[in-house]
Amino acid sequence: MLNGSNSQSVSDKQSVVPIVIVPPHGWFWFHPVELWRYRYLIALFVYRDFVIYYKQTILGPLWWLIQPLFATGIFTIVFSIAAKIPTDELPPPLFYFSGLILWNYFASCLLQISRVLLDNRDVLGKVYFPRLVIPIALVLSNLLRWAVQVILFVLIYVVYWFRGVPIHPNLFLFLLPLVMIYLLLLGLGSGLLVAAITIRYRDLVLAVPFLTQLGMLISTVIIPLSEIPESWRFWCALNPMIVPIELFRMMTLGTGMVSWAAVLIGLFLLFFILFLGLGLFSRAEQTFADAV
Repeated sequence: MLNGSNSQSVSDKQSVVPIVIVPPHGWFWFHPVELWRYRYLIALFVYRDFVIYYKQTILGPLWWLIQPLFATGIFTIVFSIAAKIPTDELPPPLFYFSGLILWNYFASCLLQISRVLLDNRDVLGKVYFPRLVIPIALVLSNLLRWAVQVILFVLIYVVYWFRGVPIHPNLFLFLLPLVMIYLLLLGLGSGLLVAAITIRYRDLVLAVPFLTQLGMLISTVIIPLSEIPESWRFWCALNPMIVPIELFRMMTLGTGMVSWAAVLIGLFLLFFILFLGLGLFSRAEQTFADAV
């Protein structure tokens, strides 16, 4: 009996097939099926980001509303009252808030995803899961923040509506989910692109916040596209954030100007940034453990 059990255990050990996990190869690696298998992990990361960020704060998620309201007030005083910059005949708070909530979503995704490999190096070096899980969780958690800010935008919108302000929502409002998908993919692709580069060049981590603030100034968050000289508008179309901001204002407020050429340029830049970001991020995964 003893010899039989020993031989059986030996045969069981010989029948075990080892599983070797190796990093992905090539410049582009993206498996939607595998990401779907880790959907519960994505949900867990979304919950983690929310709990950790507001765990020791007094106001908690109210900061989602305080930050854009405070920035809107500053912009109204500085750019509308002091600098006398037109706002497409809209109330300055409504004009600035409509651009800020979209820009803040993109900027949050860019800043957080750009540090995702560095901030999570302890976890990524010990446990296997698709590295795209964390960036996707970040864009989804920021989407929750954006949804809360949109509710506040609707409340401000209704107040001005009853005050008789000429704001004209239209049927383009049904395209809002497409605008949000555009913004989500742009934030994801830009963040992945910067995250892959920061593995080798850490100076970019310090430069990204400054570049993000500079990017807001050259977008239409503050100055409407109608106030920009027509000869410069083509170069403005090379900023992929102008398209969603102008479309959002056109849908909800009846202002803004977006040409089909600008939309096509924006879509081209979106897919270029997204595929380049995915490619470089996939490449960075192969040498991530050695670089950090």
